[in-house]
Amino acid sequence: MSEYPLKVGLFGIGLDTYWPQFEGLEERLKGYVAQVAARLERPGVEVVNLGLIDTPPKAREAGHALRRADVDLVFLYVTTYALSSTVLPVVQRAGVPVVILNLQPAAAIDYARFNALGNRTSMTGDWLAYCAACPVPEIANVMKRAGIAFHQVTGVLEGDPHVWQEVDGWIDAARVAHVMAHGRLGVMGRYYNGMLDIYSDLTLQAITFGTHIEVVEPDELAAIRRDVTDEDARARVEDFGREFDVQPDCDPAELLRAARTSVALDRFVARHDLTSLAYYAEGSPGSENEDVLTSVILGCSLLTARGIPVAGEYEVKNAQAMKIMDVLGAGGSFTEYYALDFDDDVVLMGHDGPGHTRIAQGRTKVRPLEVYHGKVGRGLSVEMSVQHGPVTLLSVVEEGRGLKLLVAQGESVPGPILEIGNTNSRYRFSIGARAFVEAWNAQGPAHHCAIGVGHVADRLRKLGALKGLEVVQVC
Repeated sequence: MSEYPLKVGLFGIGLDTYWPQFEGLEERLKGYVAQVAARLERPGVEVVNLGLIDTPPKAREAGHALRRADVDLVFLYVTTYALSSTVLPVVQRAGVPVVILNLQPAAAIDYARFNALGNRTSMTGDWLAYCAACPVPEIANVMKRAGIAFHQVTGVLEGDPHVWQEVDGWIDAARVAHVMAHGRLGVMGRYYNGMLDIYSDLTLQAITFGTHIEVVEPDELAAIRRDVTDEDARARVEDFGREFDVQPDCDPAELLRAARTSVALDRFVARHDLTSLAYYAEGSPGSENEDVLTSVILGCSLLTARGIPVAGEYEVKNAQAMKIMDVLGAGGSFTEYYALDFDDDVVLMGHDGPGHTRIAQGRTKVRPLEVYHGKVGRGLSVEMSVQHGPVTLLSVVEEGRGLKLLVAQGESVPGPILEIGNTNSRYRFSIGARAFVEAWNAQGPAHHCAIGVGHVADRLRKLGALKGLEVVQVC
């Protein structure tokens, strides 16, 4: 387990005045809290369950407990009517985002059974177990006035898929925020000269996501590569054969060159404990640095596939977007517009350089190139399409003094692609190709974005809510 696992706090609320009046109510509500705790449990998540909090003094202690536990997110389970003074001390002291669970035990009260109880005390006790909705306006009022952001999930404790889809979404979003805050993004080299849209405020990235930015040197990567043995390089060529569909016209010497650099990249990333990387450099003609930097594509693709996304052209914002998508399990491959196909109403998108082989349609091909378009060098590159089916695009957009998330959902569809040794896919959007590109461009993103498989816009909206970021979804 990570040294800093994701921690989720949970507390239910009730009113101690009720317990002596209504026999069994307290135990019943504690049982409901235990049910929620069990549903929150999952690998990689530590649940801090404080049980049922029913007085302001207990609330104060609960706030200290959550703060000591270093929780990332708090679920407040409203089991019955409870005083807002039982909530405020907890969430103020915890100081993390709050999700209010407004859940009743069944979809509706069984009115016939209820009215047949005959004893109005018993009837009131039974009704109070369904009374979760009652104090939510009071709690929301106080939290609004206190400047505490909150989110809501409303529904039924059992048999309501919407509730647990929402809860899972909040946990997934909290996991992304947690991983980003503990991440180490390496930046190596320099910006591609003249691409003004990709120039980034590194301090803003650190402030917004909590990511540490580690400036690393191409010279160090070259030095590490000198120590890679022939045996290590040959073993990595065998790895290439397992991971890629290496085309027969690939020069064995180029495969060895790429393999030596790939091994060096792994050691370089491990030395700096990097969780993502943005790079671009050229090196002087004929230099060792040039030799290294023109042979990184296969190694960077392997890193991306194992959860260490690598963005070319020193595109820091897109390295962040790729990491977000990767943590969500969607992949996150580097891409940009290639062309529009108005006949089929699709957008062709892809990029040269590394690809995310784990989200490829079939095996990723390795092809030799005589020239890297717009860049120095030649050698091996990867060619792949993203899996056919639903996809999500994400751009981390720098705008004014802040960041926002730009999102679109679409579909990767089969059809002819440009077989030029690059990543290349065809994407269809519900609003059509023409409207999509205009709506996307209107938000002012850089020309790169991250593509992931599946529709995860709901998770991205929740991430934005947790981080206080604007999220714009164009389709």
